[in-house]
Amino acid sequence: MTAGPATATRRTLGSGDLLRLGVFGLRTRPTRVVLSALGIAIGIAAMIAVVGISSSSKAALDRVLDALGTNVLTVTKAESFGETPPLPVTAVDSVRRQEDVLAAAGVGRADDGRVYRNPFIPPAETKGIGVLGTWGDVPEVLGGSLASGRWLDTAPDAPPQVVLGAAAAHALGIDQVTTDSRVWTGGRWLQVVGVLRPLELAPDLDNQAFVPRDLAAALGFDGHPTAVYTRVDPDRVAPARDLLARVVSPAAPQDVGVTRPSDALAAKNATDDSFTGLLVGIGGVALLVGGIGVANTMVITVLERRAEVGVRRALGARRRDIRNQFLVESLLLSFLGGVAGVVIGLGATVVFALAQGWPIAVPLWAVAGGLGATVLIGGVSGLYPAAQAARIPPTSALAAA
Repeated sequence: MTAGPATATRRTLGSGDLLRLGVFGLRTRPTRVVLSALGIAIGIAAMIAVVGISSSSKAALDRVLDALGTNVLTVTKAESFGETPPLPVTAVDSVRRQEDVLAAAGVGRADDGRVYRNPFIPPAETKGIGVLGTWGDVPEVLGGSLASGRWLDTAPDAPPQVVLGAAAAHALGIDQVTTDSRVWTGGRWLQVVGVLRPLELAPDLDNQAFVPRDLAAALGFDGHPTAVYTRVDPDRVAPARDLLARVVSPAAPQDVGVTRPSDALAAKNATDDSFTGLLVGIGGVALLVGGIGVANTMVITVLERRAEVGVRRALGARRRDIRNQFLVESLLLSFLGGVAGVVIGLGATVVFALAQGWPIAVPLWAVAGGLGATVLIGGVSGLYPAAQAARIPPTSALAAA
């Protein structure tokens, strides 16, 4: 009859009690806790950093596309296994006459053009810089800009002049335009009047030198454009793309290729997505290994604390109290690793994005998902050790003491 009241006085530990016991249990073994949490932290940090860097890269690409537009089309001769004729001499004028075309510019290669810093440079050391004759304002159509100076002056009485692409200017050591900025080509000096910034939509032009067409003709330019860049009505991109080949070469439209440079950037972004998925998978594996480490730590902890379990059971603690105590310790251990991983991952993302000049973009779902994953890992990893602790008989535990 006396057992009833004694049993009635026993109560299940509240959440506050369990939290205090969990914190106390972790503080008694700090080194083991840090090492176990480190496995979780590495997995979460890898996942957060990969997702954050990928998202920042996409944000930077979106910013570029918003600035440059997706309505630029490039007209070139079609690629084929056979010999394809060059674009007609009238290609640029034909494109400009179309209603959907807002602006057009073109370039044509001068096969004999070689650019040197001075006439004493050996002929073989061209640094790969080509010479292009131009129609119109090429950087304006491509959404580019000048880092220094101005674009070409096409007036008949203009002196011999050249504008350098970003890579060409760097190779020649001309980053800023001055009155003394000159290059040697075709047996004459050309005044450098401008230096371009990198052209996102046409990176192949960065290592080129641009000159007026009459000057290019003296360097082997045959009058045929190698590429025509067009900016069309944003609402008419698809119809314009279908029409341009027939406009440029009505007799043989199959010999003309029309591409949209922004599609190449989008394709690169899709490739980055696949690579990101692979890296996230690797981070998941690291997180799984960390979970196994937590489970191992908790199993050892249970074995080492058999005496504590016996004393608490003898003093009236229930099985579920013991189980919940060790389960809370496992959850706290994993959560601490998760918080550390989130901080490390965010820090890596911020440092990398700032170094690349990208906007910082870390999806909230990545942070929430990372912390949620740590709680799940902690719960799953702690279930077996907690259940083992709850099943220890008081007499067996006290004997171990």
